[in-house]
Amino acid sequence: MPSAVQPPQTLYDKVFQDHIVDEKEDGTILLYIDRHLVHEVTSPQAFEGLRNASRKVRRPDCTLATVDHNIPTSSRKNLTTTERFIEEADSRTQCMTLEENVKAFDLTYFGLGDKRQGIVHIIGPEQGFTLPGTTVVCGDSHTSTHGAFGALAFGIGTSEVEHVLATQTLITQRSKNMKVQVDGELAPGVSSKDIILHVIGVIGTAGGTGCVIEFCGSAIRGLSMEARMSICNMSIEGGARAGMVAPDQTTIEYLKGRPLAPKEGTSEWRKAVNYWLSLKSDPDAKWDHEIYIDAKDIAPTVSWGTSPQDVVPITGAVPGPDDFQDEVKKEACKRALKYMGLTAGTPMQEIALDKIFIGSCTNARIEDLRAAARIVEGKKIAKNLKRAMIVPGSGLVKQQAEAEGLDKIFLDAGFEWREAGCSMCLGMNPDILSPGERCASTSNRNFEGRQGAGGRTHLMSPAMAAAAAIVGNLADVRKLAPPPASAMKGSPKIELDAHMEEMSSDDDLDRIIDAPADPKSHPSGSPPLSTSPASAGMPKFETLRGFAAPMDVANIDTDAIIPKQFLKTIKRSGLGSALFHAWRYEPSTETENSDFVLNKEPYRNAKILVCTGPNFGCGSSREHAPWALLDFGIKCIIAPSYGDIFFNNTFKNGMLPIRITDQAILEEIAAEAKAGKEIEVDLPNQVIRADGNELAKFDVEEFRKYCLVNGLDDIGLTMGNVNKIEKHEAKRTREWPWLDGSGYLARHRKGPVEVKAHSVPKTNRGDVLKEPLEW
Repeated sequence: MPSAVQPPQTLYDKVFQDHIVDEKEDGTILLYIDRHLVHEVTSPQAFEGLRNASRKVRRPDCTLATVDHNIPTSSRKNLTTTERFIEEADSRTQCMTLEENVKAFDLTYFGLGDKRQGIVHIIGPEQGFTLPGTTVVCGDSHTSTHGAFGALAFGIGTSEVEHVLATQTLITQRSKNMKVQVDGELAPGVSSKDIILHVIGVIGTAGGTGCVIEFCGSAIRGLSMEARMSICNMSIEGGARAGMVAPDQTTIEYLKGRPLAPKEGTSEWRKAVNYWLSLKSDPDAKWDHEIYIDAKDIAPTVSWGTSPQDVVPITGAVPGPDDFQDEVKKEACKRALKYMGLTAGTPMQEIALDKIFIGSCTNARIEDLRAAARIVEGKKIAKNLKRAMIVPGSGLVKQQAEAEGLDKIFLDAGFEWREAGCSMCLGMNPDILSPGERCASTSNRNFEGRQGAGGRTHLMSPAMAAAAAIVGNLADVRKLAPPPASAMKGSPKIELDAHMEEMSSDDDLDRIIDAPADPKSHPSGSPPLSTSPASAGMPKFETLRGFAAPMDVANIDTDAIIPKQFLKTIKRSGLGSALFHAWRYEPSTETENSDFVLNKEPYRNAKILVCTGPNFGCGSSREHAPWALLDFGIKCIIAPSYGDIFFNNTFKNGMLPIRITDQAILEEIAAEAKAGKEIEVDLPNQVIRADGNELAKFDVEEFRKYCLVNGLDDIGLTMGNVNKIEKHEAKRTREWPWLDGSGYLARHRKGPVEVKAHSVPKTNRGDVLKEPLEW
C-alpha cells in the first residue's frame, strides 16, 4: 500500500507536529518543551511546588535562568552580593529565592555578577539557547520573541512553569494559523517596530486570539534577526499565542559561533542546518486568517492611548470618540483620552514629554542602540526632559556598545547609561514613571500604570524615541538628519570573546552560578521560603451559584487585574486585596472608589464576573491575575473572548472561564447580574441559569471539564505518561542531537558530565484519581 500523502503544512504545523508526545481524541495534546527560560517573578511558587511534592527538574540541561524584572539597573561597580545590592525587600527576596532555587536544582544561572546576565528574551538568542524548530517557553508573555528563529515560543503561567520543570512537557491544544504578509520596501525612518505597531493597529489587540502568526513577505525577509525578534516579541500584543518567522540564511548566519548552537563545520551543524531550512510553510498550506500589508503604507508609528492597538502615524493627530463606529471602542477612547491627558485633534508632534526610555525585551539589542545613537550623536537632549535612559538588554550588549563608543555618544547627549535589566518597561524596579509623567518608550505595552501608577506611555521605535529626546516632544525621526556612517564603528554582529565562553572547571561553574555560598535558605535578615503544603489536586468545580459582578469594559488586561507592584511575592495567596487595585481605590490612597462595581453591594461577595467587552485577561502571562481573582472569591468569568495565556491559567487554578460569543445572550446574562440576581453555572450540564431559567449553554474542552469536575491536577496526570515522554526523548536525541545539553548546560558540579534526564516519581498528586486516566 502506498504511504499516505502528508497534507500541506504551515511552519507552525511542522514544529508543533515534531513535538507531540501524545494526543487525545478531543484534541488535547501533550507537547514536549525543548527550551525553558526562568526568571525571578514567575518561578518561586513553581519551585516551591516541586519541593513540596519531592520532585526534581526533569531536564536541567534544557533550562536557563536569570534575573531581570526586579533588579535595579544602577551601576554594579560596588556589587558584592544580591542581598546587599538590591534595596527593596520584596525584590531582594524574589531574586535571592531564585538564587537558592537554581542552586538547589542544579540549573544554569546568569546572576548579577555575570556579564551574560540580561533580559531572558535577549540572552536566549544571544547564547544560542534559542534554536530553530524548538519549542520555547517562559513564565513571561513576551516569549513570543524567540519565534523569530522559526521556534514555537510562547508565554506560560506559573503552574505551567512547574509543569515544565517537573515533566518537560505541557498540556495544550492546537492553535489556528494566521499569516501576516508584508511586501515591498520600507520607507526611510521606518523600522520593524513600526511594522508591528502598524500590524496591531490593523488587526487589534484581539485580532490574533487563538492563533500563531507567521510573519512573511519580502519586507520581513529583508530584516535582520534582531529586527525579526522585535516583531515576534509583540505578537502577544496582537492577541496571538505566538509569532514565527521561517528560518533562512539570515538565521543561520546569526547562529554561527553561538555557545549553545551546534559547532559550525561539524556533521551535527550540517544536519541541523538542513533541518532548520526545511521549516517553512508549504505553498498550498491552509490559513485560518490572512493579512496582507504593503510596506509603503507603513509610516513611523506611535501609540496615543492605553492599548497597543491605539496607534497613528507620527504625522497624525490624537483621535476622538467620534472617529470610531463601535460603541465599545468609543467608550475605550474616552477612557484612554482621560487617562493619557490628551485632547482629540491634537497633532502628535505637539505632545510634550517628561522622560525617554530606550530598552526592554523589544528594543534593547545592539542594533537598537546603534539606531538610536545615529540620531543622537552630536546633539543634546531637550531641556524640558526630566530623564532619558538607555538600558542595554544584556551585559554582552552593554559591552559591545561600549566597545563601539555608543555609551559615550549617549552620555555626551545627556542620557543615563544603565546596566542590563527590564527597567522601566514595567516599573517593577526603581525605574518608574511618577503619576502624570509622559514617556516616549521603546517597550511593548502602554497599559494604564504599566510604567508606574498614573504614568503615560507612548510606544515607538528606538530611532523615534531618540528623536523625541532631542526635540522634547513626540517627533518625526525623518526630520532629523542621521550622522555620517563613520560614527558607527564595529561589525554588524556581536562578536565578543565572551560569547564563546564555556565552563571547563568547577570554579567556572561557581562563578556563573553567582549564588550565596552560605547553605542556609537565606542569609540572616531575609525571609525564608514558604513551606506551605502543595495541593493534592484541586477543589472540584461542579455547580457554582452566587452574585455576578458586571463589567462593560473591553481589553481588560492583566496589569489592570493586578498591577505589577503586587507581583513581588513568592506566594500564591493573599492577592485578593490587590485585585483591580487602580480601579477599586482612589489614586495613591486606600480610599475606595464608590463607583467601582466590586465596591458595591452585593458584588463585594461576587463569585462570578460577567464582562461584556472582548479580550478579557489580555497582556502578561502573570498567573497572579487568576490568583487575585480567586483570592477575592471569583471562580468563574463569563466574557466573549480571552487572552490565551490568561484563559489557560484560570483552568490551572480550578477556575472556569466561559466564552459567550453571542452578544445578545451575553447582554442578557449581564442584565441579570446588574439586577443583583444570583447566577448559577452548572459545569456538568454546561448551562448558565438565573432564577432556575436557562440563560445560555456553553462549550468547554472535554479534558478540561473532566479535570475541573474531578479536581485533578495536570502534573499528577502527566506523570502517568513517563514512558511516552522517554520515547520522545529517545527520538529527540536520535534525530535532533544538538538539543541535548551542550556547553556549560551539560556541566555538573562534579565535573564535565552529561546531564541525564531525571526519572519521574511514580507517586504524586495524580494519586487522587478514582479511575484510570493518564492525563
